[in-house]
Amino acid sequence: MKTFASIEEAFQWWLTNIYPSLPAEVKKGKLTYAWRDFTYNRGISQARMKEILSEYGEIEVQTLIKYSPK
Repeated sequence: MKTFASIEEAFQWWLTNIYPSLPAEVKKGKLTYAWRDFTYNRGISQARMKEILSEYGEIEVQTLIKYSPK
């Protein structure tokens, strides 16, 4: 299991390590658009990234907030 600081970091890892090994017929359509949108900063929502990540593995998002009063 890998851990990441953000959805964007996890998606970047997925694009670098998993996406290239997918068959060409799988890369067509929404994955190509997602790759292009992320790579060229065209805008991709976290919901879209989470949807794609969950199709190819387990994803668990945890939010950690620490607050120390003065």
